[in-house]
Amino acid sequence: MAMAREGEILAILVLFLMLLLLHFKTTQAATYTVGDDLGWSPEVSMESWAENKKFYAGDTLVFNYEADSYNVVVVDQQGHDTCTLTANAKVFDSGHDQIMLVFGANYFITSNPEDCQLGMKMAINATSHRSARKSSATITNVGMKRGQ
Repeated sequence: MAMAREGEILAILVLFLMLLLLHFKTTQAATYTVGDDLGWSPEVSMESWAENKKFYAGDTLVFNYEADSYNVVVVDQQGHDTCTLTANAKVFDSGHDQIMLVFGANYFITSNPEDCQLGMKMAINATSHRSARKSSATITNVGMKRGQ
């Protein structure tokens, strides 16, 4: 009787571990290349690029761009809305920056006000975590292609 009970407990433990591993596999963070093949550029509509994607806290955005021409700046909403660097702005300028999204609002601009006003800015609202499948991300005020 005790052996059968131990077997049941072992089977339950194995099942639990398998479910736990499955959970971790389905909640891995995603990596997105901003602007796809064209990268972080005023030639790309960041709004179109991001509008059908769901972003979660922990996901990584990869910004590829010409380092001698552009950069990426993490700003607050005011910096995003006005295309200005705010007090807590963090500038990335490697040409291949990887930035992890935090829960809630994430704002990105380029420090060149003209390019920013032409659409090199993006606001992304990242939901709590990837296992919250019913949640969706909101993309707001993300600019347009140059010349539009």
